[in-house]
Amino acid sequence: MALDLSGVRRVVEGLLDDEVRLWRDSDGTSGDELDKQTGELKPVGEAAVLLWEGPGAIVRPGQLSPVPPLDGAPAALPASTAYQALLPLSAPPVMPDDVLTVSRSARDELLVGRRFRVAEVAVGTYAVVRVVRLEVIS
Repeated sequence: MALDLSGVRRVVEGLLDDEVRLWRDSDGTSGDELDKQTGELKPVGEAAVLLWEGPGAIVRPGQLSPVPPLDGAPAALPASTAYQALLPLSAPPVMPDDVLTVSRSARDELLVGRRFRVAEVAVGTYAVVRVVRLEVIS
C-alpha cells in the first residue's frame, strides 16, 4: 500500500515563505569580482542562467544535540554562518556552485537581496522537501 504524502507536502510547502531564484553558470565563465570601492563581491559575466524561481525557505541549521567526544574527537557542528535552503520537490535539482538569491522573505527582511552559493546538495531530500547547504556570497 503506497503512503499518500500529498497533504503533508502541501503543509510543508506552505511553510516555504521566502521567494528564491536559482541561478547556474552555464559556461563556466561567470564568477564574482571584488568591488574595491565597496568591498562587495559582484557577479561578472552574462553566463548565469535563471533555472527556477519559486517558494523556498532560507534557514540556519539547528545546533546538533550535544554529543560527548568519542575518544577525544570533537563532534562536528555547523559553522555559525551556515545556512540551508529548503526547496520544494518541484524545484529542479541543484548543483554545487549554483547561486540562490532571495527576492522576498516573510520571516527575515535582512535576507532580501542576499546571495548564497550552493555548497552541498547531499544534505537531504525527503518525501516533502529538498535540503541543500549554502554559503553566504553577499
